[in-house]
Amino acid sequence: MMRPWILPIVLVFCGSAAATGLVYNGSPGSAAALLLAFLVLAGVNSPLIFPRSIGALEAQRLSAADGRPVVFWRPGCTYCIRLSIRLGRSARRLHWVNIWRDPAGAAVVRAANDGNETVPTVVVAGRPHTNPEPAWVREQLSPSV
Repeated sequence: MMRPWILPIVLVFCGSAAATGLVYNGSPGSAAALLLAFLVLAGVNSPLIFPRSIGALEAQRLSAADGRPVVFWRPGCTYCIRLSIRLGRSARRLHWVNIWRDPAGAAVVRAANDGNETVPTVVVAGRPHTNPEPAWVREQLSPSV
């Protein structure tokens, strides 16, 4: 449960330590800018920017019912962040599975990627796609004509 927050917490502590050093050296403006940059990095790498994660089994069941893709991700993954940001509001329509919280999700990703936990892995209609383009994922959300 705490694992997804380790990187953001480390970023906040590092930014605070660096900013404190800058304040003691007489650069409060630089300290504030640096601390803000570290806080933004911590926020982007936290679970806050991703929709609520569900378990792999539930995501697969829901995907079979509604046809929406399942995205397997983990906090701190720059490609997952890119996918989430580029999808914008469309990201809420996908089923998200955090592989650090769900061992079954991690197993699905390892099975799809030759034993590696490469994310984001997007499963559409039962077929896994590793690190697909956000535009392609958005197309998979469009209703069939």
